[in-house]
Amino acid sequence: MTGGGVAGGALLSRLGPVARSVWAKHDRDSDGWMPLWRHMEDSAAVAGLLWDEWLPASVRRVVAASLPGGAADGRALAVWLAGVHDIGKATPSFACQVEQLADVMSERGLEMRSRQALGPDRRLAPHGLAGQVLLGEWLEERHGWTGRQSGQFTVAVGGHHGVPPENGQIKALYEHEELLRTPGRSSAVWRQVQREFLDACAEQFGVGERLASWRGVKLPQPAQVLLTAVVIVADWIASNPELFPYFPEAASHSGGERLAAAWRGLDLPAPWEAEEPTGDAQDLFTSRFGLPQDAKVRPVQEAAVGLAREMAVPGLMVIEAPMGEGKTEAALAVAEVFAARSGAGGVFFALPTMATGNAMFPRLLQWIEQLPGIGRQSVHLAHSKAALNEDFAPLLARGGRVAAVDMDAADAPSPRHLGDPTRAAAAELVAHAWLRGRKRAMLASFVTGTVDQLLFAGLKSRHLALRHLAVAGKVVVIDEAHAYDAYMSVYLDRVLSWLGAYGVPVVVLSATLPAGRRRELLDAYAGTPTPAPAEAEGDAYPLLTAVAPGGALVVRCPQPSARSTDVHVERLPDGAEVLADLLERELVGGGCVLVVRNTVRRVLETARVLRDRFGDDNVTVAHSCFVDVDRAAKDRDLLQRFGPPDKATGRPDSWHIVVASQVAEQSLDVDFDLLVSDLCPVDLLLQRMGRLHRHQRGEGQRERPERLRTARCWLTGMDWDTEVPTPVRGSVAVYGTHALLRSAAVLLPHLEGGPQRPVRLPADISALVQGAYGEASVGPAEWEPAFQEARVRLEQHRSDQADRAAVFRLGDVGRPGRPLFGWVAAGVGDADDSRTGRAQVRDSRESLEVVVVQRRADGALVTLPWLAPDAKRRKRGGLELPQDQAPTSFAGRTAASCGLRLPLQFSYAQTLDQAIAELERLYVPAWQGKNSPWLSDQLILALDEECQTRLAGFAVRYSPLDGLEATRD
Repeated sequence: MTGGGVAGGALLSRLGPVARSVWAKHDRDSDGWMPLWRHMEDSAAVAGLLWDEWLPASVRRVVAASLPGGAADGRALAVWLAGVHDIGKATPSFACQVEQLADVMSERGLEMRSRQALGPDRRLAPHGLAGQVLLGEWLEERHGWTGRQSGQFTVAVGGHHGVPPENGQIKALYEHEELLRTPGRSSAVWRQVQREFLDACAEQFGVGERLASWRGVKLPQPAQVLLTAVVIVADWIASNPELFPYFPEAASHSGGERLAAAWRGLDLPAPWEAEEPTGDAQDLFTSRFGLPQDAKVRPVQEAAVGLAREMAVPGLMVIEAPMGEGKTEAALAVAEVFAARSGAGGVFFALPTMATGNAMFPRLLQWIEQLPGIGRQSVHLAHSKAALNEDFAPLLARGGRVAAVDMDAADAPSPRHLGDPTRAAAAELVAHAWLRGRKRAMLASFVTGTVDQLLFAGLKSRHLALRHLAVAGKVVVIDEAHAYDAYMSVYLDRVLSWLGAYGVPVVVLSATLPAGRRRELLDAYAGTPTPAPAEAEGDAYPLLTAVAPGGALVVRCPQPSARSTDVHVERLPDGAEVLADLLERELVGGGCVLVVRNTVRRVLETARVLRDRFGDDNVTVAHSCFVDVDRAAKDRDLLQRFGPPDKATGRPDSWHIVVASQVAEQSLDVDFDLLVSDLCPVDLLLQRMGRLHRHQRGEGQRERPERLRTARCWLTGMDWDTEVPTPVRGSVAVYGTHALLRSAAVLLPHLEGGPQRPVRLPADISALVQGAYGEASVGPAEWEPAFQEARVRLEQHRSDQADRAAVFRLGDVGRPGRPLFGWVAAGVGDADDSRTGRAQVRDSRESLEVVVVQRRADGALVTLPWLAPDAKRRKRGGLELPQDQAPTSFAGRTAASCGLRLPLQFSYAQTLDQAIAELERLYVPAWQGKNSPWLSDQLILALDEECQTRLAGFAVRYSPLDGLEATRD
């Protein structure tokens, strides 16, 4: 470990007695304090260690690229800016806040008015802005810089509390110089002390002789963002009194002792340093993913790795391939190649939902553990309910706490070396204690989470620089890219433009994308329109498309694997009784059927009818309105019964019907003999078809019931008898008329062609999607007026989405040298993965999340009674939740695992307000605050002993079989 470029106490020796009296921090409880010189030295030292031991090479490269001295200049600049970031505290507007410390400064000649006397004008000079102005003045007066030259550097000081100043704020402060220096006889003393600090920092931190060379630099905005983020991180670490104790207790220790103890106590894992894999794709996939000895890497996977190796520099790669072709493994293999070649220090895997994120997390962990030389790495699951995840919780326990080691024990080992001396030195994955919380969690090296976490990087919000630092040092994988609507795409495209500017490698996965949407993604990343080869505009499939920032488009068209399925598509009149009649005929020899409905209401209505015909035990329901723990159990059950032949152990011998909502489209590797689906956009319908005959069950599918050995999909949810087919109201509310009609139109040849025109998977996938989302006319001529009307409504909706999203969308990357002033002006404040935060990057009605418990007849609150024991066989069902004290941690966590998002009926404004008011009546004071972290601030929905209640004019009932159902009183 180096000393961060700072010798203990050396800065102090460059300062006179007046400057030494300036304070930076004060603790009201202990009356401890920290002088400004000490915090400057600590912050600079931490920044040096962050540069040397924690920042990925790709981040360092962005900062250093435009500086004449390269990496050495980059390090010096980061250390210096961290060192001077709090110079704004050497002002009367800040120093007046603690009377006894202000008095000491006044006695030394730094006179100041009291806090009350300065009044509300103090708000014009927050110390970050004051520091930016002082540093700019110093660069101009002492080193001959212009304001235009200095702003690109000083903005890191002005923005170190999360919001770079706006030009109007800067101008207003210049008009109130009394906030920077007290007028009169002490003005010169203030100016001298400020100059003394800045002179000393320039010499101490090694930039005094570099400033002349930097004067001509045009610092790119991505470098400004990353420098700001490094200053923020260094400041947060150096401001932690557990790591850097306050005076007077800590006054006897040198800077070197403080730094060594703090850094060992912090114990941040180093970034991943990927080794470029050698050998062919077969060797790579076998070693990373444990392929069976006779398994062969698929053509798409081999082509993706080959293209990653061929690219001159890593960039954006779009992988479009059928369901079940191993796109996830291909993305991770490409990420390993990209990381080795770019210097990325980790991976962020972005998925559309918490459920898909939870499913991906253990797969990411397994891959990490197979990486060569991986060592100790920080990992994180990034969504609001991550602490409840059974794979993530043990890593949290392993993350330890942050505190400095004993400074008097200079040779004390790092905390990670304490414990079992026999522990193998293999991959050690931890959810590090410091890398937690909504603003720091994404800084972990390996992260799986919802795509919201990526979209937040395009949202003008406080501490946005930290989100950019988090993604700038990683390879970013974006899964299910077809699932993001126009509103989310506004943010995604802007984020891609910044990722391209940072040189962040990106892998986008989709079963298939409309050609227009693919082009938008590529152009956003490249920063310029990218002329597409003919293959990228046609129906080639599978398809790999890649571009480097500012580079030319590269296309590969690998052969599909030998796996193919012919799906016979047929119409089915809408109606649950009609469906039941069909299934009675089709299931005479048994079989497993998946019925997919577009709304939860239709799921439950259908399930009731089918249970009457086939029995309760032969019908399973799956949708999004289950409490979290029940939904996770539901997914495990589906995989156990309907998963791959070599893994599923409980496939029914007779008939069984699963009635599901869209949850069946994503992530679950389930396999059914027959599919019935409400009509939906064709790309989503193809996802649903991917659950039909997904795996080979004997030669010629002979292990399936005889009637079901041919893959068949019945399409319903439409009135097929009208001149233009009419979708049911629920489907229109979810998808819109235009997408449904275009889907019906491109499927019409298959619907009317009978057995001779099946949908051939994967051969027909691209043609169907491009046809449905293209501009060319499809379907019969008599449908055209309906298409035109629906098109007008769609364009109005998309325009409205884009306009609303643009309000808080981050601006594009500015020209080099342009300061980040006003970078997040008119933003949303803080952004996080809360209900409100997600609503900022998703165009959905505000939804309510509740924790579901049961109220017994005696008034006692308990956890839901049917919950199964946990992995340690501890009882979870019916645990008492006392109302006069905080529940035990285990009981609180168990209750919190029964979180649920209320259905759409509760998202309309009047109903939403009424529901909140009624839920807030059950407010338990003992459950609030740090003593009850699992239940604090949660809305509690208490069901009676029959698992029913009333809420906002709805009768609500819940069961572990059907989930939550709400009906109007």
